[in-house]
Amino acid sequence: MKLLNVDSLSVSYSHIPTVKDISFSISPGEIVGLVGESGCGKSTLLRTLMMLMEENCQIDKGAVFFEETDLTKLSEKELRLLRGKDIVMIFQNAALSSNPLHKIGHQFYETITSHSGKMSKKECYAKAEDILKKLKFKEPKRILNSYPFELSGGMNQRVALALAILMNPKLILADEPTSALDVTVQAQVIKQMRQLRESYHTAMLVVTHNMGVVAQLCDKVGVLYAGRIVEWGSVEDILEHPKHPYTQALISAIPEMNGEDPTGIPGSPKEFTKEEIGCDFAPRCTKAKENCACVVPEKVVLSDEHWALCPYCREE
Repeated sequence: MKLLNVDSLSVSYSHIPTVKDISFSISPGEIVGLVGESGCGKSTLLRTLMMLMEENCQIDKGAVFFEETDLTKLSEKELRLLRGKDIVMIFQNAALSSNPLHKIGHQFYETITSHSGKMSKKECYAKAEDILKKLKFKEPKRILNSYPFELSGGMNQRVALALAILMNPKLILADEPTSALDVTVQAQVIKQMRQLRESYHTAMLVVTHNMGVVAQLCDKVGVLYAGRIVEWGSVEDILEHPKHPYTQALISAIPEMNGEDPTGIPGSPKEFTKEEIGCDFAPRCTKAKENCACVVPEKVVLSDEHWALCPYCREE
């Protein structure tokens, strides 16, 4: 049985579509990446899966099944029982999403007591210290006795991962977990995320614009453009055999080790509008034909797990 099953989900801001007919699933212990340019709808999708939409954001159609429960049908009270326990979200800037007035240890204490009922402060701190030790933190007692602003960005991100795993969730949603971190710290965070999967069999949905993170961490990848998944497949499918013109352009934009300038994507990202005509990527696509501007592309299945939204994706 799939752990998460997103079925034909469409979301709009003030009646302007921003997430368009998205479907995918995640199995227990699987790590799935969602990649795309800034503003393509990645974070909106993630917040929708947590049912944490803003007031002017609404679900137009579709369902989000966590195991056998449709999250779109639950009350706020019912959702609170899942959030932080079975489903956890890690935000982009861990330091800003932490409470600056409380030490890290107190935030572990609050997380445990809000979901586990009565537990003494001593027991909570012992559990928090045990989690940090399992995740190879040096000086766990010092970290628990620190305020978020006393820790580096990378350490705050690692602490956020430790907090996320505290209640042994089945699914972690991570929004740009390695952004604004240097390469060395990124590697530490990625290593810790892999360790969480190996130790706790935790499934993850990771939103990122960094193809390097995808290559090192994910099993499957969805490529988003203008609120729509335009290609889906295994990491090998997407990185080594990309078929959608946008995916190919994204990979061509990755800097090479030989110092050559990367190839940029022409034009500007599509603005979200009420009108939905043709392929969203057509104005920027070097392979576009006349009908691309007026016909919405259908899914072309390339293999069991690999598909793309482009009628010409089989052409080389």
